[in-house]
Amino acid sequence: MSFGIEEGALEAYKEAALGLVKRVVGEKSTHFDIQIIDSDAGNDVFELESTDGKIVLRGNTPIAVASSLNWYLKYYCNCQISWNGSNMELPEVLPLVENRLRKPTAFACRAYLNYCTFSYSMPWWDWDRWEQEIDWMAMHGINLPLAITGQEAVWMATLREFKLSDDEIRNFLANPAFMAWQWMGNLEGWGGPLSQHWIDSHLELGKRILKRQRELGMKPILQGFSGHVPVKLLEKFPQAHIEERLWLFNFKTALLDPLDPLFERFAKVFYEKQWALFGTDHLYATDPFHESSPTGKGAEYLEQAGEAIYQAMQKVDPKAVMAIQTWTLREGLLRRIPKDRTLMLSITGTNWKKHQSYWERPWVVGALHNFGGRTYMGGDLEHFAQHALTLLNREDTGNIQGIGVFPEGIAHNPIVYELLTEVCWHQQPIALTTWIPQYVRARYGRLTDHVAHAWEILAHTVYHQKKVKIISMESPICARPALDIVRVSLNGDMIRDYDIPALWDAWHFLLLDAPELGVRDGYQYDVVDLARQCLADLSLFLHKELSEAYKQQNKHQLMILCDLFLDLMNDVDELLATREEFLLGKWLADARKCAASETEGDQYEEAARRLITVWGTTAPNALLFDYAHKQWSGLLKGFYKKRWQQFFDYLQQQPTEENKRYREKRLNKSYDRPSNSANDFFAQLAAWEESWVYEKNSYPDEPTGDPLLIAQRLYTKWLPVKKSKMSIPLDNQSSDKVLITVNREETVFKLLEELPEKVAETKANE
Repeated sequence: MSFGIEEGALEAYKEAALGLVKRVVGEKSTHFDIQIIDSDAGNDVFELESTDGKIVLRGNTPIAVASSLNWYLKYYCNCQISWNGSNMELPEVLPLVENRLRKPTAFACRAYLNYCTFSYSMPWWDWDRWEQEIDWMAMHGINLPLAITGQEAVWMATLREFKLSDDEIRNFLANPAFMAWQWMGNLEGWGGPLSQHWIDSHLELGKRILKRQRELGMKPILQGFSGHVPVKLLEKFPQAHIEERLWLFNFKTALLDPLDPLFERFAKVFYEKQWALFGTDHLYATDPFHESSPTGKGAEYLEQAGEAIYQAMQKVDPKAVMAIQTWTLREGLLRRIPKDRTLMLSITGTNWKKHQSYWERPWVVGALHNFGGRTYMGGDLEHFAQHALTLLNREDTGNIQGIGVFPEGIAHNPIVYELLTEVCWHQQPIALTTWIPQYVRARYGRLTDHVAHAWEILAHTVYHQKKVKIISMESPICARPALDIVRVSLNGDMIRDYDIPALWDAWHFLLLDAPELGVRDGYQYDVVDLARQCLADLSLFLHKELSEAYKQQNKHQLMILCDLFLDLMNDVDELLATREEFLLGKWLADARKCAASETEGDQYEEAARRLITVWGTTAPNALLFDYAHKQWSGLLKGFYKKRWQQFFDYLQQQPTEENKRYREKRLNKSYDRPSNSANDFFAQLAAWEESWVYEKNSYPDEPTGDPLLIAQRLYTKWLPVKKSKMSIPLDNQSSDKVLITVNREETVFKLLEELPEKVAETKANE
């Protein structure tokens, strides 16, 4: 696949690149010269050089030029553009590039974004925030971003042609916080109806996003059509083969059979309306029967369905390429689609063997580092530094065309994403022993001995975790209360594949240079995030001890430990209040800012609260509660702490007779967690959780407190507790049950693969 210069684009490319440079470096932009050059044998390439006292940024596209600027900032100026604390203290005199640097990439495709990112991180973004992200994309080499902002307008225009009224269409469209699952075909209308104000404003925002992305040389991946339609369409077209479905037991949706005559007609209107509104770069995200079962049976049906989906697309756009997630892949769907008309997106980058290297189809080696936008500090840097480049050089990996970054949530663990995106400009696996020190130098402006020691510890602890394929590092403070906690979310875990006490040494060493580095925003963020992780880890030990106190009927000790646990939550909340990234209040305020009325603002705030807590319904078989849990200031005190307080009060009231006391073996569980109907207490707790969604109390939306002073005070306060409590072994660090669960290559895939059958069984038994 080639995404090179289009005819007549040279001047436009140069202008777009210059605009980005001005946005990033401001007045210093006059010190740079931009040149558009030829590709490197069809591959994207950038160059850096100094000529006549200027820094020359060369690239074959604006993205390549932006990548050269990013490289110059990181490796020559010790600066960094980051989601979590940028360092743009440029030297007064910009350093010259003594020897010309040339960096080609072997990865034609550099894909970015998961559908879920648009809900877990981006639902309330305005143009200013999107402009920053698009610049970040360009500077990090991204050329194939998923682009679904404004998709609501496409559906309104399409469904008007199929007998639905505007009110019916708005009832079909989900709340912005849940829009990602609407476009994946998992639900409809959840948290809706959607206002016309949102549809109109986000049509314009979507156009603006696409215009900028295309100016920079990106090829946005637009939405494809694979059969998801409104349930209401069953009434409008009763003769059509439309099947009503349930996703995760509780969410209605409907699928139009690709072999039904209505499918081609619907697809034609959809693609024509989308093209009219947004244009096209011929790439369409198309995931037939995603997290669901086909509308027919047998191998022949799958082949016919895949062909029908492709042909419906191809008739409108003869250049169409289907971008297909390999998350719930069925080979039969591909057999009648030309290989060069597909781009396989391996979301985790790990299931290529299972699918025989995607049968020689072009594919992207992806990385999925985060579920639900959950809060943790960790990853496997060694894997990210080597994986894609190692696969590229193997003979059995098929037709690798690119790399991809597909987190469900962003704006965390900046080192992970800096590494993942820089890989494309390397020919060999990155040596972390030199890369990490330079990353830190760019982040803080300099590298001190104490900081180097702190990051050496981090590199060998939280960022060197091998046991778990996709790390969760969940903590009891966010869990639905219980005595024995295996996980917070249905696909998470409590595993810490590192020396937990050693992390406190990194906290100590990082704090030592606060007088020297304290003004650096990235340094402040890292101190807060590291302190948060240390205290979250401590909650594992406190929880284990209070659980044992209850089981041993040591009521006095239980009371002391419960108070200590709640005190820890208070302190973590205070710490996180110092950073905008960790504020519940900002999340809620951003949601309300999108509204045109108070009523609409209430609707958005309710959805914003729901997404990060109960997610779905309070039905007894609900699965998604706490899926998108966050360690955020406001959420800790206002939701999690109150939840734990109710549980602790419940424990204190238990009788002494063993056969009458609360015991968890008797409970109904939802993936090892007390379900909404576990017992009377948890039914009441689930009702309280639901009521919290509708509260209107406000939370601070701006940071308060000095992050470094608070981090130092909490280190001093909790260090003695850490020393006394962390000698207790944690059962869930070695539990066979937990490790078996988290060591499966595709834990979530396996779960979702089984769900259609489970739903069918449930319905049959009703």
